[in-house]
Amino acid sequence: MAHPSHTPGMTVSEKIAISLPRRLAQGARRAVREGRAASVSAYVASALEEKTKLDDLAGLLDEMLAESGGPVTAAERRAADRALGAPPKKTGRR
Repeated sequence: MAHPSHTPGMTVSEKIAISLPRRLAQGARRAVREGRAASVSAYVASALEEKTKLDDLAGLLDEMLAESGGPVTAAERRAADRALGAPPKKTGRR
């Protein structure tokens, strides 16, 4: 059951103190002033949410690469392109 002081579906928050490079703190405050974030906390929470998603995706990619034997080689990519009828990629050589 939800805590009586929380609205159902509302995320429970934890207050923490962090140090940021001045440029990042200024950017967060600017986002609030410009209406792109409700608060500095909301801005930071959104950035951390995106970073968490990227980290999760990177972990999934690592697992998939381990299961498949590693990244696609250039030769495998060319063979796949040929099989799919994709035009040959131009190389930087002339």
